[in-house]
Amino acid sequence: MASQPDEKTTAKSEDSQLIRELAALLDETSLTEIELERAGLRVRVARNVTIAAAVPSAMPSAAAGVPVVAAAAAAGADLSKHPGVVPSPMVGTAYWAPEPGAKPFIEVGSKVSVGQTLMIIEAMKTMNQIPSPRAGTVTQILVEDGQPVEFGEPLVIIE
Repeated sequence: MASQPDEKTTAKSEDSQLIRELAALLDETSLTEIELERAGLRVRVARNVTIAAAVPSAMPSAAAGVPVVAAAAAAGADLSKHPGVVPSPMVGTAYWAPEPGAKPFIEVGSKVSVGQTLMIIEAMKTMNQIPSPRAGTVTQILVEDGQPVEFGEPLVIIE
């Protein structure tokens, strides 16, 4: 006598398959988290991300009169309300240069013009140039090279 799978077993199998598909999607897209809700079932799949801080090879000197502010020190203030903030227009990974080892688009103290590329955000394997919304001087870079960023997260301060 062959036994038929009951509804619970079938539902568990479908749920497991859904989780596997979402995990594969995380790998394909380099996302760190994905959430899906359908038919009363809510599934969230996330992975831990370890970020190694990049150390600039040459730090700007304080004698140049340009303030050097680390992102960690800046975290104490609410920089999202700063009048010169450039927020991230998307979720992705921020890169300072067009390719590894290349000169960064900007540095603290750089003069920028409207439309000049500040950095690139990779989202779903697409490189998106982030243009400067205003002319001015870059006073702070608030994200590390290769750092994941969220929508609306402050990237740069231009004064």
